[in-house]
Amino acid sequence: MTDANKWNQKIIDEFRANGGRVGGQFEGVPMLVLHHIGAKSGSPRENPVMYQETADGWAVFASAAGADTNPAWYHNLLAHPDVEIEVGTETIPVRARVLGRDERDPVWETQKQRFPAFAEYEKRTSRVIPVVLLERR
Repeated sequence: MTDANKWNQKIIDEFRANGGRVGGQFEGVPMLVLHHIGAKSGSPRENPVMYQETADGWAVFASAAGADTNPAWYHNLLAHPDVEIEVGTETIPVRARVLGRDERDPVWETQKQRFPAFAEYEKRTSRVIPVVLLERR
């Protein structure tokens, strides 16, 4: 298990032990656990991700902390959009849909206002950071 996987698993374990809440640097942050399928491997994966609740579902942000490439989970959602999320103590089947610019931009601006680190991520990369809407199936 890589260091990143160990770090993610620690967050997921804390999330599950505390009814969907985590502490430390993520205290009070809206977080969900994204269950997805590897695009190439077909293996199940889990990632803790910050989200923004919208009228249509849960928006997640493929920021990768401003890296020049999208996170692996983003590519997995493109290949296998029907996934599940854990929000609080509930597991919800969802379908992932990448938002076009007209839908994306207002959600992205709200995220940057609520969590200024996302504005920093945007400055670190030349790519447009994708916003993925997870809609209940």
